[in-house]
Amino acid sequence: MINDLWLIGIGTGSLTHLTHEGLQALRDASVILVPRKGTGKDDLADIRLKLISQAQTNAEIIFFEYPTRDPSLPYIERVAAWHREIALRWQAALEGQNIAGPVALLIWGDPSLYDSTMRIAGYLSPRPKLRVIPGVTSLQALTAAHAIPFNTVNGNVLITTGRRLRDEGWPAGSETVIVMLDGEASFQHLTEPNLHIWWGAYLGMQEQIIDAGPLPEVAQRIAQTRAAAREAHGWIMDTYLLRKGGETPG
Repeated sequence: MINDLWLIGIGTGSLTHLTHEGLQALRDASVILVPRKGTGKDDLADIRLKLISQAQTNAEIIFFEYPTRDPSLPYIERVAAWHREIALRWQAALEGQNIAGPVALLIWGDPSLYDSTMRIAGYLSPRPKLRVIPGVTSLQALTAAHAIPFNTVNGNVLITTGRRLRDEGWPAGSETVIVMLDGEASFQHLTEPNLHIWWGAYLGMQEQIIDAGPLPEVAQRIAQTRAAAREAHGWIMDTYLLRKGGETPG
């Protein structure tokens, strides 16, 4: 049973993105759950293990296998079933363990932004007491890497997903759009005129790649770079900012 569940934001994978609060939480945890995501994605577990090693914690490390989503289900139903299965795998991994204190999970970016771990915790019975330690988001890392602000003067910013951008096109009334969770480089299909893109992958890591420019000029290049990087590493985490007119001053 998990009485206390700590969700620790670890930024975009850089060892320098773990805050002092996050380091202390790792030292104080009793158990740290580490997911394995299958062949070709061992690097993701390795990064978590490096962060745990940096914390010099005595917590017990317990691995669990990530389930796959059922493609036959409608999207929302598919995600809900996936979340339930993840919660069951947490419980199965901890079965029979003597848990003397908090159980911790290391969360990419920040647990509050396009991450579902808090929702998954809702499937646990009884529900644990949650503690959330914020982390550096991919949005912060992206704008820092390009040395640009999120917004123009008095301008609005919309954060959305690749799925919605692909299905719905450019959001009406938006000046700046930041896109996350886009596995298909959906920016290639936009027809909105006068767009500029700032893109980045493996942000904050040694493998960091960034590119920027008018969207019609760089879209294909970014898509090719992204595909090559995914092939080389077996995984990729990237995000991008799109802005009308390409204005950068805040």
